Amino acid sequence: MVEIIFESHATTVDNEAKLSSGWYDAELSELGIKQAKELGERYEGQHIDAVFCSDMQRSYKTAEIAFGGRDIHIIKDKRLRECDYGDLTRHVDTEIKQEKPNRISVPYPKGESYEQATTRIKQFLSELAGEYNGKRVMVIGHRATQYGLEHWINGVPLPETVIAPWQWQTGWTYVLNTV
Repeated sequence: MVEIIFESHATTVDNEAKLSSGWYDAELSELGIKQAKELGERYEGQHIDAVFCSDMQRSYKTAEIAFGGRDIHIIKDKRLRECDYGDLTRHVDTEIKQEKPNRISVPYPKGESYEQATTRIKQFLSELAGEYNGKRVMVIGHRATQYGLEHWINGVPLPETVIAPWQWQTGWTYVLNTV
């Protein structure tokens, strides 16, 4: 069993402009830097064996600001990226939200589908189960990261999790069975 705490990356300049970044490497905003510091404070004194994040700066800088001064290994993994919106990268978030139900198995133009994005998460989880059995880890990621966790760990059908209303909270806990 692996205990996974999922935290969303902190707010970016694109988030504030209501743009969907996808694979665009958006930077944290001033608010995001503050949120990343608060994330570290929330987990002060708690044991975490490793922090995994995507290779997008909004994810890894959230991890570095929150946990960089501690003895916690921060591991970047490209498989934890957001869905690639292709030609719709950096379009307004309402356009992406409207398009999501059409992109479960059909890729965004010059991008990927949610099935493809969550397959990356499944591969990550398979490795995690083998290497971190009995451990507690944090994953700092994106919506597609969480869609994969909901789908592969909690068994939520992908079309349901992708269109479900999302609301920020201070961490989601998942239990990944390793048997």
